[in-house]
Amino acid sequence: MLLPLLAALLLAQDDLAARLRELESKVLPEPLPRMLSQDVQSRIREANRRESEAWAGIQTREDWERYKDPRIQALRESLGSPGPNPAVMTLKVTRTLEGRGHRIENLLYESRAGFRVSANLYLPEPPRPSMPGIVIVHSHHNPKTQGELQDMGVMWARAGCCVLIPDLIGHGERRQHPFVDASSYPAPYRVGRQDYFFRYVTGLQLHLGGESLIGWMAWDLMRGVDVLLARPGIDPKRIILLGSVAGGGDPAAVTGALDPRIAAVAPFNFGGPQPETRYPLPDDAEAWFNYAGDGSWESTRNLRLSCRDGFLPWVIVGSIAPRRLIYGHEFSWDRDRDPVWKRFEKIYGLYGTPDRLFAATGKGTLKGQPPEASHCNNIGPEQRRDIHAALLKAFEIPEWEKEPPEKRSSADLACFAAKPRLVHQLLRERIFEPKPERWDALLGGTAPVQEPKLTRTSSRASGDISVESIALEVDAGVMVPLILLLPPHPADARLPLVVGLAQAGKQGFLKERSSDLAALLKAGVAVGLPDLRGSGETKPDSSRGRGSESTDLAASEQMLGRTLLGLRIRDLRSVLRHLRGRVDVDPARIALWGDSFAPANEPERRFEVPLEADGQPALAEPLGGLAALFGGFFEKDVRAVYVRGGLVGYRSILDSPFVEVPYDVIVPGALTAGDLHDLPVASLRVEDLVDGLNRLVPPETVRKLYGDKGTGTGDGPAAWLLKALNPR
Repeated sequence: MLLPLLAALLLAQDDLAARLRELESKVLPEPLPRMLSQDVQSRIREANRRESEAWAGIQTREDWERYKDPRIQALRESLGSPGPNPAVMTLKVTRTLEGRGHRIENLLYESRAGFRVSANLYLPEPPRPSMPGIVIVHSHHNPKTQGELQDMGVMWARAGCCVLIPDLIGHGERRQHPFVDASSYPAPYRVGRQDYFFRYVTGLQLHLGGESLIGWMAWDLMRGVDVLLARPGIDPKRIILLGSVAGGGDPAAVTGALDPRIAAVAPFNFGGPQPETRYPLPDDAEAWFNYAGDGSWESTRNLRLSCRDGFLPWVIVGSIAPRRLIYGHEFSWDRDRDPVWKRFEKIYGLYGTPDRLFAATGKGTLKGQPPEASHCNNIGPEQRRDIHAALLKAFEIPEWEKEPPEKRSSADLACFAAKPRLVHQLLRERIFEPKPERWDALLGGTAPVQEPKLTRTSSRASGDISVESIALEVDAGVMVPLILLLPPHPADARLPLVVGLAQAGKQGFLKERSSDLAALLKAGVAVGLPDLRGSGETKPDSSRGRGSESTDLAASEQMLGRTLLGLRIRDLRSVLRHLRGRVDVDPARIALWGDSFAPANEPERRFEVPLEADGQPALAEPLGGLAALFGGFFEKDVRAVYVRGGLVGYRSILDSPFVEVPYDVIVPGALTAGDLHDLPVASLRVEDLVDGLNRLVPPETVRKLYGDKGTGTGDGPAAWLLKALNPR
């Protein structure tokens, strides 16, 4: 008698699972792929409006300094700590190259303990009794050995200057990847762009430690100023910083704002209109221009917290006043309409130093071709013309020779004898004490909406299961669609509830986990499946990597002082608040189930793959597990949390110079609060966790971190959740 009954029960469960797999989960009348970008753009416009209103009220130098000073202090704090630094900086000259009227010292200087910068120092021969010092920041196109940089180093050295050209972190001899030339990888790839592309990975890893790529670059440059000032004959009142087009102007501007020892700064393509900006500008450019910029994977340009705390790029550049500023543009410049130039003119006027404001500009546009358009790798002849005129006038630097020097090979200019240490290795050595109380602030705030607005609801039946479609508005125009599956129950019953979370959203859950969902429903447990913002039917695009819209949105949220993961946790908490208010849900018996349906990479998979080359490893999708874990941490009355396919810990992202985790789950400063296994969640079970390369973590490693919470049951999530909820 028992066997036929059990067979009938399993058959009914299989039938329900099949119906769930085919269930239409769409809630919204039409897809909302632009929902998050519209929300972000609206808040960026508001930040621009707020700062422009404050700017309009500035009438005196004192007004400007009251406005500027706290913003630059906020910039300084946003960059992260320089870390443990040697009391005395070590410097080593590895080779000296003699040339006509100059010599070159290949040197290594220590910017952080155990972390050295490779640089070429161009010196006049013979030395002068009093010499300007120039630091040139290369672009993201090429490192310190590129021809334009050599031209400037030799020609300014012959004119009596000391010129330091370091490799930025991640570039040249300090690259964070193994792809040196075409022979480094067996398939075609963009060799010359890998230093630039891997800025993404380096910046992501630095964020985890509470640091930033732009902060490390700026500190390296400030230590470079120390190198110059330690040279005999350097005039400390004539320290000049030049930031090349395409990425060199960003760290030059930030360094110039933070280091008052620098007497003149030329930050190209930072602070005002960019090469991609419409040219000529519209007549209403003052109101039209996006002063804040938009977030992207290139974190040196759109800085974390900049919109929240007001240190917009133009403020950073403007804060250089009353020191000399050379406002640089790679191509043609619409001087008459440029609203940022007008602000700089006003600032320098307030100091009574309009003669210290200069401009350097090229010709043509980004889409044009030479010779009509002045494309360059770093700072080309067109742009140098205006720079040299400004330096000649301000710092008594004589005209240089017109004939460019012969170029040295990269091997001649090399500084390291052995491979330098990589960023992820340095970060892994740091030990952070668990401080769970920090998580809410790091996530940008996760407090739920007090009364999420119910904008859409409908109900239908699937056999004996009731299916409710619900849409909650958690921010203006930001919707969280969810479906609620209810088993048959008495009218006055309050059901236990499992909320399922995944990057693929509710449709992914129905397709991939239908059998477990059916088991829960058959046992009398309700199931809620929300699409947290940017997942499921609200996903912005199908891509999840470096250049995806999801990455852009996550970076924009960081500019605005939030994180996309934090907002998704806020969405979950708002959904829980709504569901607890229902008469058919037992608020004391709610469990969270975070899952991933993304395939893990095999252990033997090759991860040393150039970015943008074919054959990239699969990305992890740990959102579901992270949302469930943090949901259980913040919502103390959640009965149980089950995580499958989640991230074993943020520290695992530092195991390699390669990362296979999407940017939108990164939390800046995460490791300063501890790690995921340190989160106090009362009833937790984790299984099939993955690391930063999206590889399954061995069970024994999981148990070392999570203890008995990492001991798999082997009988699936439904059995464990039912035991934890104990449905009556």
